[in-house]
Amino acid sequence: MQDIRLDSPLRGRLIPLSEVSDPAFAGGAMGRGAAIADPEGRVVSPVDGEVTVLFASKHAIGIHSADGADILIHVGVDTVKLEGRHFTAHVKQGDTVKRGQLLLEFDPAAIRAEGYETTTPVLVTNAVDYGKITFVLDDAEISSGGEQQAEGEAEPAAPADDGIDPNLSKEERVAKLIWKHVGGAGNVRSAEHCATRLRLIVNDKSIIDEKAIENIDGVKGQFFAAAQYQIILGTGFVDKVFEAFVAGTNLAGAVSSKQEAYDEMTALQKISRTLGDVFVPIIPVLVATGLFMGLRGAVQSLGIEMNENLIRMSQILTDTAFAFLPALVCWSTMNRFGGTPVIGIVLGLMLVAPQLPNAYAIAAGDAMPLRMEIFGIPIPVVGYQGSVLPALVLGIFAARLQKWFKTFVPDIIDLIVTPFLTLLVSMLLGLLIIGPIMHTIEIGVFGAVRTFLELPYGIGGFIVGGVHQVIVVFGVHHVFNALEVQLLASTGVDPFNAIITGAIVAQGGAAAAVAARTHDAKKRALYISSAVPAFLGITEPAIFGINLRFMKPFVCGLAGGACAGAAAGVLHLAGTGMGITVLPGTLLYLDHLAEYILVNAVGFCVAFGLTFTFFCPEE
Repeated sequence: MQDIRLDSPLRGRLIPLSEVSDPAFAGGAMGRGAAIADPEGRVVSPVDGEVTVLFASKHAIGIHSADGADILIHVGVDTVKLEGRHFTAHVKQGDTVKRGQLLLEFDPAAIRAEGYETTTPVLVTNAVDYGKITFVLDDAEISSGGEQQAEGEAEPAAPADDGIDPNLSKEERVAKLIWKHVGGAGNVRSAEHCATRLRLIVNDKSIIDEKAIENIDGVKGQFFAAAQYQIILGTGFVDKVFEAFVAGTNLAGAVSSKQEAYDEMTALQKISRTLGDVFVPIIPVLVATGLFMGLRGAVQSLGIEMNENLIRMSQILTDTAFAFLPALVCWSTMNRFGGTPVIGIVLGLMLVAPQLPNAYAIAAGDAMPLRMEIFGIPIPVVGYQGSVLPALVLGIFAARLQKWFKTFVPDIIDLIVTPFLTLLVSMLLGLLIIGPIMHTIEIGVFGAVRTFLELPYGIGGFIVGGVHQVIVVFGVHHVFNALEVQLLASTGVDPFNAIITGAIVAQGGAAAAVAARTHDAKKRALYISSAVPAFLGITEPAIFGINLRFMKPFVCGLAGGACAGAAAGVLHLAGTGMGITVLPGTLLYLDHLAEYILVNAVGFCVAFGLTFTFFCPEE
């Protein structure tokens, strides 16, 4: 077969496709290629050809080259949810383009600020027609495939006697088969699609014949995520299947499944998703702050003296984000709940105004709260430096209040009156009612969390490490975001990070053991490529591609995570930041590197050993 060589359509850092966090891309189900990490905001055509796919969301574009290659450029992960925000298209579907021509522009910083990854997969979706596929960016090259069939590609399915008219077009046939095996009108509530996947909301998961759907010629994979049943079909083809799927059904006028998906979540999933939407955008700042703290701790542990001015500069780097944490939380909360973000920033700054007694000074005994009375009830008024819950609740309240004011304030004075009233009422209630109540609750909750984590013999770490990846699978892991932020703000360290790292490494170890036990060279290479991202902190390929598929490796990974969590608890290991784990997370433990390596080794070895001993692949 013909080998092809393509220039990267984006500037950035060329990485293997297996490192993409989305399992549909990482596992090779969508095709072969590479990905661009930390991309610049310009996408150019890598070939002469025709634009075959350009979504209204402008996050993905497909090109059919003059040589016959179908190329998909998918900017970011799950960026279809941005609905076109931060993207500008310079071409339209059907346009003829030249190599190097500008296709799209996007704002990477704005996309990341909304909590989405910008790592961009670039794929040849008809890779089965080619041998080795090589992507080139400056001096870096990534190749896949060769003379043999690409890893993970299945042989074409044989025609089956499935009762579907064989004279139908392929997309109609696939649509009817999917409709049949998901349960039809009695089970499918709504449908939508992104660049590569058909996304369904169903009434009863148990009705779905997942094996039959995976065996449909044209289906490249399927899984459940965020209350949606997602079927991987590939760029271009998914459009046709979707049209055929909804044609003549009650789904033709279905509402967007984004809201449906949210409505179908459990209460805990909704809380987790909301907390994720609030805290994920501010995590990069806290990660950077944690790295600064780790570097300073490492320097001091080596006995290197720092002069007063250098120490002061380092304190600016490490303390500012937490001193003004309420402003960050309130801004993100207002943004999440549809309020004006700048009002959230100002409200958050009011919670830490210099006219208020500083929370850290009060804790140290160097200051006293202001005493005010409401109807004879004494109210302590303090600053909320490093506090989370008061800012979170105040942000929700202010966003709702602003929307309420807009229902009756005349448009001609809305620009002045609505922000004034929102700030006035929110400030008074925030400092006098919401703040004191939420701060009291916060102290109680996080006191209980710290007590739990400090249980003897690492019991707390054992429990958290053992269940963390189960929590990830059910999509409620963002609950930890608020806990981690508060622990960092109040103590300067995050013990959850060490425990979570052990749980992640353990799933990677279990996946590595599956690869080691697998004799088929193609399967083994695929399993290795799914396991590697776990050691960079990304477990989805390992969990969904390997461990959950066979189940026993997943359970062994949980056991490894529990043992690693217990080790972290016994050692009182904690990171100076959050958001990065495993190999990148090493930077958070520069002054406790030996303990960090030990915890990771425990998680890996226990999971690998148990899986290798008790798992027998069916080959």
